[in-house]
Amino acid sequence: MDDEEPLEPETQDETETVAASENSDETLYCEAEATPAVEKEKPTHESSETDLEMEDTEKFFTTGQKELYLEACKLVGVVPVSYFIRNMEESYVNLNHHGLGPRGTKAIAIALVSDYRIKSLDLSHNQFSDKGGEHLGQMLALNVGLQSLDLSWNHFYTRGAVALCNGLRTNVTLKKLDVSMNGFGNEGATALGDVLRLNNSLAYLDVSGNDISNEGVSKISRGLELNDSLKVLKLFLNPMSMDGAVLLILSIKRNPKSSMEELDISNVLVSEQFVKTLDGVYAVHPQLDVVYKAVQGLSAKKAVLLWTNPMKLIQSYADQHKITVVDFLKNLNPTRTMRMPVGEFRKAMVQQKQVPLNRSQIRELIKKIDEKTGMVNFSLLKMAKP
Repeated sequence: MDDEEPLEPETQDETETVAASENSDETLYCEAEATPAVEKEKPTHESSETDLEMEDTEKFFTTGQKELYLEACKLVGVVPVSYFIRNMEESYVNLNHHGLGPRGTKAIAIALVSDYRIKSLDLSHNQFSDKGGEHLGQMLALNVGLQSLDLSWNHFYTRGAVALCNGLRTNVTLKKLDVSMNGFGNEGATALGDVLRLNNSLAYLDVSGNDISNEGVSKISRGLELNDSLKVLKLFLNPMSMDGAVLLILSIKRNPKSSMEELDISNVLVSEQFVKTLDGVYAVHPQLDVVYKAVQGLSAKKAVLLWTNPMKLIQSYADQHKITVVDFLKNLNPTRTMRMPVGEFRKAMVQQKQVPLNRSQIRELIKKIDEKTGMVNFSLLKMAKP
């Protein structure tokens, strides 16, 4: 990482008090110190459902974010991450490979409960385990600022996955979540299916490499039947077969309000019958692109015949009509501008008749002009090498 400091290992608990706090995870509170002069009598209240809440609501709103984080670190007995402190006011924070562990994660989660400035956070490769997943699930239930969260490669399994999903049920701001290369399994996939039925803000979800079989895929499919916000779902490197893939595409077909634009099942080998079924799905949702491994029995020669460089075809059409390639693409955009949502562009390319392209060719074309922000930008063609 560019401006990050070396890994800062967790420290051993320095006092018996800290150790006692760690052992009572179910009822921990983060309370910042304040002078007695401003201390008010606390009303009695019922026990909280989460251990990430401040015990005194006045301090919750008056304590600075840095002080809150430092107090949280003191509470759980870890060394504060200086990079996090320096960048708490930034919209994007990268804390990957920081060796946070469950306790370091808890301190971060406490700070994020009210830290609305951070919009994008990378916590990948931090060895959270299930306990870290639980802390982050509690944070997501309360946070109203995060829009993008990367939790890939963090060693949490079913218990952490279910806790994380419990937080996602009520979260209303997170749009992009990467939990790839963990261990959700089928139980975690079941919880994820419930999230997709209830959450209407998540647009991008990566659960690649999470040991989800057809059983878990069926639960996710049920969620897709009712979800109208998700656009990208990545299920690459899960032990699912074509039967699971059929469940996924049919669930999208049955949902007239589906916003799905990309389904990545690129390790699944499909049949020609699957392709025919998929064509029926495409007829209902032309903005959709399903990426699979290959078609069983399709010869290499036939596959080559199905694919010709899309740019050559568009260039040939443009030359014949004495226009530029960029002009051709801009004419597909209702606003006639250089940028366009990926799904709308894919739909326009499928429906236009001037230069017939198959979906593999359209996928290749999108790669050349994709901003990786959900938008394509035609001006990127001017910068691309011939």
